[in-house]
Amino acid sequence: MSNGQYQHDVLIIGSGASGLSLALQLAEHTNVAVLSKAALIESATFYAQGGVSAVLDSYDSVESHVEDTLRAGAGLCKPEIVRFVVEHGHESIQWLIDIGVNFTRNPQDEQKYHLHQEGGHSHRRIIHAADSTGKEIENTLESRARTHPNIQLFEFHTAVDLITAKKAELTGDQCLGAYVYDQINDLVKVFKAKFTVLATGGAGKVYLYTSNPDICTGDGIAIAWRAGCRIANMEFIQFHPTCLYHPEAKSFLISEALRGEGAKLLLPDGQAFMQKHDPRGELAPRDIVARAIDHEMKRLGSDCVYLDISHRSKDFIIEHFPTIYAQCLQYGFDLTKQAIPVVPAAHYTCGGVMINKHGQTDLPGLYAIGEVTCSGLHGANRMASNSLLECIVFAHTAYKDIRAHLDDIDMPPALPEWDESQVTDSDEEVVVSHNWDEIRRFMWDYVGIVRTSKRLQRAQNRIQLLQAEISEYYANFRLTNNLIELRNLSLVAAIIIDSALLRKESRGLHYTLEYPISDVPAPGNDTVLSIGQGRYANTDMQLTSVK
Repeated sequence: MSNGQYQHDVLIIGSGASGLSLALQLAEHTNVAVLSKAALIESATFYAQGGVSAVLDSYDSVESHVEDTLRAGAGLCKPEIVRFVVEHGHESIQWLIDIGVNFTRNPQDEQKYHLHQEGGHSHRRIIHAADSTGKEIENTLESRARTHPNIQLFEFHTAVDLITAKKAELTGDQCLGAYVYDQINDLVKVFKAKFTVLATGGAGKVYLYTSNPDICTGDGIAIAWRAGCRIANMEFIQFHPTCLYHPEAKSFLISEALRGEGAKLLLPDGQAFMQKHDPRGELAPRDIVARAIDHEMKRLGSDCVYLDISHRSKDFIIEHFPTIYAQCLQYGFDLTKQAIPVVPAAHYTCGGVMINKHGQTDLPGLYAIGEVTCSGLHGANRMASNSLLECIVFAHTAYKDIRAHLDDIDMPPALPEWDESQVTDSDEEVVVSHNWDEIRRFMWDYVGIVRTSKRLQRAQNRIQLLQAEISEYYANFRLTNNLIELRNLSLVAAIIIDSALLRKESRGLHYTLEYPISDVPAPGNDTVLSIGQGRYANTDMQLTSVK
């Protein structure tokens, strides 16, 4: 700490797979701070069940993995990025193994690892740790990060905004660090760094039903936007087709790997239905499966559909899916004996902060890695288990780029302290909880799996009114963690809505009834949002569509 301000060579905001992987690699050469909005392991990574996709067996190939990813991305993937990530898959898995991640071995050949097949993949290429791969990866990363002398961990610390040279009234165009809210001590701290990295994950909590943990409120996307970075393809929100339907389950995810091992989706009367929607049946990409379930639920007026793997042996189910089996039992469902009720839920944010191959954003000194980004890997639809692969690959490429430039950048001088002289304690905290609930409900109703222009315009009108109210509240009252999240959530909701209105076609995860046909796929057909002149959701920001 210098002059009461925290000082590190690299500040990493986020503690999931991407953030901790980067921290561990950088810590061999320099000092690193890692911010976690909750406990260190509380991240989307921790709850990831399926695994990591990579070419690990002789019958598979880089070409096949690339082709599958491009097909799932519906014409919007960047082929050079897809190839780059896939080609680095094997070494990324080896790095995880080397640091102690215990993947499941093949029971027929203990020298090899067991591989799942999931939707969109033409081969078995999902390496996993039973059905709790993310937990195994996150626990391994956490145990190493907690004991590394060059990593300083700050749990229950929420980034408020980035500090730029312009904001600090200094020369140049550079990210210098961040204002950070300490939830435990209820104060805002200044963190300055040569390099700042956003590894904050996605924005699933913008929807009423989501598989994401509560921390996934789009913070990194919002603070990057406010700092001047471009945001792309935010209309592409992936809804996981199968989350357990139970009032107490809070959208517990039922891994796609069950369908990879033969589980069938059934209507309430027991009839299978996926084959009539897609010849790949249960192994169609997630957008197709989610829309099929949504269609059947609306057609029948049903609250859910059912997933059945009870035809497999009890030993097989418990061996391959011990966590899901145990969790379902807690809610009264025996996976080995009956079909379980499932519904789609918001799962993954395919768009985000635009980055290049090195993880660099538009703002010098600011990097972004993982779900917070739009790297070009996922396009209009993420293929199953490519997300954890992206985290590890881009953590490594960002590490190499930051390390190469560590000596080229000076530590920022003392930065302006957070000013709360004009605000007071709130006496209307209900405003925050009410607006939070309203946003999540109308996003689910109007900006969900199937969209229309009328629904989107209705959502746009609501978010503009709410943003004005939230902005006024933010300007007058002291920060709380809930207020920070609400501010970010409302901005991300506005970005998703306006992005969806710009895309006059159906493609990948964006399906609209007025424009059911895709335009001819073409490179550069991204929806890019950039800061400019004019109105944007009660700020001075404007959407720019790049075709």
